[in-house]
Amino acid sequence: MEANGLAAMAAQIDGAFTRAVDAMMAVSGGPATATGIRGRVIVSGMGKSGHVGRKIAATLASTGTPAFFVHPAEASHGDLGMVMQGDVLLALSNSGDAPELADLIVHAKRFGIPLIGITSKAKSVLGKASDIVLVLPPVEEACPMGLAPTTSTTMSLALGDALAVALMERKGFNRDHYRVFHPGGRLGKQLIKVGDLMHAGPEMPLVDSGTPMREALVTMAGRSFGCIGIVGLKGRDKGRLIGIVTDGDLRRHIEGDLLAQTVDTVMTRSPMTIAPDALAVEALREMNSRRITAFFAVAGGRPVGILHMHDCVRAGIT
Repeated sequence: MEANGLAAMAAQIDGAFTRAVDAMMAVSGGPATATGIRGRVIVSGMGKSGHVGRKIAATLASTGTPAFFVHPAEASHGDLGMVMQGDVLLALSNSGDAPELADLIVHAKRFGIPLIGITSKAKSVLGKASDIVLVLPPVEEACPMGLAPTTSTTMSLALGDALAVALMERKGFNRDHYRVFHPGGRLGKQLIKVGDLMHAGPEMPLVDSGTPMREALVTMAGRSFGCIGIVGLKGRDKGRLIGIVTDGDLRRHIEGDLLAQTVDTVMTRSPMTIAPDALAVEALREMNSRRITAFFAVAGGRPVGILHMHDCVRAGIT
């Protein structure tokens, strides 16, 4: 029955949905960032509609549309101060006649705050007062008595998700924006980039082409990455990463007069590298599959940082 309700709602989506997205977009601004916010989406509802409203507000806020939930009963006792000109009010009520919403509705009208209503009764108090009304289709509740909010709350929840996703697409909300609002937990760790963890500048173990191995080993030991990068000095190779010397390269040349050689004769040419904007989890996967412990990050062929496996582990990426 709930699935049928969702199908019926999807079939009747019309221009009111687009107008609701426009109204929410108008107050919350363009690119999804933590600054430059003009207004918020204030979500409210009583009872089960309130529980759904809290989830909608949380989804909007985490996807680049500033939003929070205001309990309608608390609004009547001072929390109306949270709802200001420049905001938009999204109110949920299946019947549309929840008396607890009355003060919020009056407040919105008094201060010219756009009101979007989600209800199954277009001619209810909420439906008539709304500047934009999103009407839920007349379908039965899944409750065997037809009383407990079940189908109606499922439709409201899906409609809220649809609004959030439409706003994400309208704003061009991407993985970088998502990472800003989800720094913790597994999702946040999956979106950490190589550039966020890599060691740059003087921390990189780099030497020039032609450097004697005696000097290169001092640099290698002092940086503790288990490798050194070799930078070209001439022609097209100037400033570019042309090779790498690892512990494995040292073992392969240990029988000769290693200290008398230059890095050019010991290094592995065209080493594996990674872009600084690649995901750190991808870098760790490559390290594990290739059985190496570090990657140089390059941009335009030039080394800009180095990422060690331990950097990923310390960041909680596994």
